[in-house]
This record gives sequence, C-alpha cells and structure tokens, in this order.
Amino acid sequence: MGLLQRLRRKKEAFPYCAAVVPAAGSSTRMGQDKLFLPLNGVPVLLHTLRALDACPRIHEIVVVTREEHLVPISQLCKDGAVEKVRKVVVGGATRSESVLAGLREVDERAALIAIHDGARPLVSQRVLEEVLAAAAVCSAAAPATPVKDTIKAAHNGVIESTPDRSTLFAVQTPQAFDADLIRTALTRAVEEGAELTDDCGAVERLGIPVRLTAGEYINLKITTPEDAAVAEALLDWRDSR
Repeated sequence: MGLLQRLRRKKEAFPYCAAVVPAAGSSTRMGQDKLFLPLNGVPVLLHTLRALDACPRIHEIVVVTREEHLVPISQLCKDGAVEKVRKVVVGGATRSESVLAGLREVDERAALIAIHDGARPLVSQRVLEEVLAAAAVCSAAAPATPVKDTIKAAHNGVIESTPDRSTLFAVQTPQAFDADLIRTALTRAVEEGAELTDDCGAVERLGIPVRLTAGEYINLKITTPEDAAVAEALLDWRDSR
C-alpha cells in the first residue's frame, strides 16, 4: 500500500468511541426500577445496551449505576451477550458526577464519547450513526425532534409567554462529544455546582456550539408507567414493519 493510500485510510478512520450509559437513577416517578422493567420480556436496559452494542462506530460501553445494581447489571450483560460492555461502575450523587465516573473508566484511546440514557431502549442505528458522525466533525452533537405541542412559559400557574414553536426542539440521547471537551465541561460544571438536566448543558456553559441531528419520536425516555406502556407498543410497531 502506497503512502497516499495509508494517509487517506488513516484520515478516514472513525475515532475510537466509548459509550457511557448513566443507569443510576432512583426511578422515583416509575414506582419501580425502570431499568429492569420488561419490554416484551426483555429488560429496558438490555434493549438499550444491545442497540449500542450493535453500532459499529461504538467500540466499548461503560455502564454507570448504583452499587446494589453492579452484580445484577453485570449478569444481565453476560446473559444478554452484550459484548462491548467493558465495565459496570458506581455512579455519583448527580448525573454529571455519574457520567464523570464513567469517563474515568473508558479506554485511554477514546477520542469520542457518546452518553446515552439507560432508559432509552428504542434508539435506532440511524440516530446513533448520524449523531456520532456529526460529533466527530463538530466536537459536540445531539439528536433532537421538533416540539409538537404549543409550549407555554408560566409562573405560579399563570401563562407569561408563548415561545415560537418553530425554534423549539426536544433533545434526546445519545449526546456525543470530543472526549477532552466533555471531561473539561463536566468537571467544571461539578466544581461550580451547576444543575444540569443533560450533558449538552455542560458544553453550552463553555460557549461551545452543539450541532443538532435528526432524532426520532420513538426514541423516548422511560420515566413513568405511561412511558413504559407506550414504549412496548412502539416496540411492537417497529418490529412489525
């Protein structure tokens, strides 16, 4: 192989990508642990991990969970034949602390980090591929869907304004980042006590733009019993197509 061919292949090679899966939530609104809730007989978390495991651009997976779930999740991965899970580790008191705990365990070769909610079991390969490709170029990317409903800003139960719906998007996961960028952003957010609901927020605080890619309405996060019922119906719908 000539020099130009070797350089071209090196340039085109996709960076080593590690997926960090926060799965340490308390499931308060669900009333039971949503990660082990069966969808068509398969636990929610296993659906999620199998989707990540099937993505050729993801090289390894680190799951972050509560201490009492270390053994059950490790066994779940073994029984479910999820080959890319490298470690299952204990998370922190907040989402940001949990993701940082996962980042400390990824392979040092990881140049790209994908952070995906353990409770989003219906993520598609298209969503995964597009957000990872965008992050490899832009350093920060997240899938999103246009908001369907009219949104109201309110205070004490009284409407104050109606934002322009055409500018509003529901952001999903996986959110993908340059590895050094997300480490820096989350470390600073934790040190400064910032309350974040997603990982893009940490990057936005640094003034770094985040590219939005096309999400899918099916890529919902299971939070309530109603979400679980919808997810099971969507799973049946998807598998019947």
